[in-house]
Amino acid sequence: MKEEMLYQDNLIEIRSNSIILKHYYFPFISKKILFTNIVTIETKEPTLINGKWRIWGTGSLAVWFPIDLFRPIRKEIFLITYKNQKIRTGFTVADSDKVQEILKEKEYS
Repeated sequence: MKEEMLYQDNLIEIRSNSIILKHYYFPFISKKILFTNIVTIETKEPTLINGKWRIWGTGSLAVWFPIDLFRPIRKEIFLITYKNQKIRTGFTVADSDKVQEILKEKEYS
């Protein structure tokens, strides 16, 4: 069954059953995350503590970020908590409002 594309920009794709984070691994390999493996997706205001200046990777081994050279000027940071994994994933998007709508419909926000 083909997954329906709900949102796409140069950083992320949100499909009906998954999120694909572009440029997650070196050198620019994507990561597919199934919604069934996600417990929560939080939305945070970008600050120094929650990753505003984390362009790629991790500083604390608690949250991993795919590359986004414009993260410092993004409106929001999204944080994924997984069912069976301690490290979380942080990501940003070009259109935070649209992604918030999608996550609310999927009951993750």
